[in-house]
Amino acid sequence: MTASARPLNLLLCVAIGVAAAIVGLLPWIVTGMRLPLQNAWAAAVMPDDMPIALLPFSPYTLILMAGMLVTGAAVGGTAGRLLRRRLPRGGVSAIAGGVLAVQVLAVVQTSVAVLGGLRQDVEGRLYFAAILGAIVLSVLLGALTLWLVAVAPRAGAVIGFTLAALAAEQWAAGLIVAPFSISATPFALWLAAALRWLPSVAVGIAIAWCGLRTVGGAVAAVGSLLFLWVAPATTSAIGMAAGTRVYWRFPAEMLAAARGVFVSALMIPSLSLLPVVLALTVAAVGLVWRRSARSARAAGAVTPSA
Repeated sequence: MTASARPLNLLLCVAIGVAAAIVGLLPWIVTGMRLPLQNAWAAAVMPDDMPIALLPFSPYTLILMAGMLVTGAAVGGTAGRLLRRRLPRGGVSAIAGGVLAVQVLAVVQTSVAVLGGLRQDVEGRLYFAAILGAIVLSVLLGALTLWLVAVAPRAGAVIGFTLAALAAEQWAAGLIVAPFSISATPFALWLAAALRWLPSVAVGIAIAWCGLRTVGGAVAAVGSLLFLWVAPATTSAIGMAAGTRVYWRFPAEMLAAARGVFVSALMIPSLSLLPVVLALTVAAVGLVWRRSARSARAAGAVTPSA
């Protein structure tokens, strides 16, 4: 075994996971991590007087927090897949442990910071529990994404890369235009909007990489395109429901409104269908290129030497 192929030790694997989770938190880290103003805060304060928090705890940043947490986990999973020949036994688990350690620390620290100033009434507790529940679900989704990307066969990895791409769109948009920013340049806003096509390109590449020659590959392709179809409508529905304060006291009405927005968004071709069309186009080009490359290699193998 050469020095370049020497297995990594477990501590380095943990460090890779820690670094991946920190990368996921970058869109919030670069803002200074000042907790956003809270609707259920006990006292009136200025934005600069809010405590430091490792997550932007707010109903208006649910999608961003999911993007940050899943992206960090996906970076760890990608590192695990790329380095799997050099990982020791338990290496992927060590990477996952590093990611989860940072994310759990972020959740706990943020929870303590929020509870320290939140109103201690029923509304305040429900407000806290609802947002915390969404954060925990995002951590679990990130763990699933990490596992799919790192260790699943190609078909499963395609689903993992799809989840990662959808999260990376939100992560990159948050990095370009800071949360609650009112001073973003027109170019930054344009660039953030253009990122909506990133998942389509990534999904198309993933489908081409996996191929469609197996049942698993075909099912993964259909599943990825389905995720790509419903994701914009889902984020629109969540953003509307969570960001409309009038619904917070009426959960049934909130769900009904979110369902209406979801269905309406699915019917807008530019929002839901064009990303799928782009992914199919990229996948088709990639599959044709792979077939041509295989044919060229096969022809070269049978060509007699001079």
